[in-house]
Amino acid sequence: MFAPVQKLVVHGWSFVFDHEVSPLRNIPDIAVRHYVLQALGLMWALAFAVATGSYTFMAASLVGHTVLIAAAAITVATWTAAKTNPELFLPGSARRSFGRGKGRDYV
Repeated sequence: MFAPVQKLVVHGWSFVFDHEVSPLRNIPDIAVRHYVLQALGLMWALAFAVATGSYTFMAASLVGHTVLIAAAAITVATWTAAKTNPELFLPGSARRSFGRGKGRDYV
């Protein structure tokens, strides 16, 4: 039962890391072949490092982005309220009506 899985793992490993089995075997110069394999290895190491780092700090990133989006939403809501209902920002506006023909000026 484990023999097919073992063969699959060994073949996959050889296909990626053995320069005589992988498609890199078509590069005639062995030094260039080795250089390309090293460059690909470095690329994958960096890719996994960046991915791991982003997964590690994802919670902090989500909180930070949520705070920024909330601040933008509050700003837009405030600007919209100031444009459509400016009396909302008068002192005591919840108790008094503004501009309803009473002829009073508010201080």
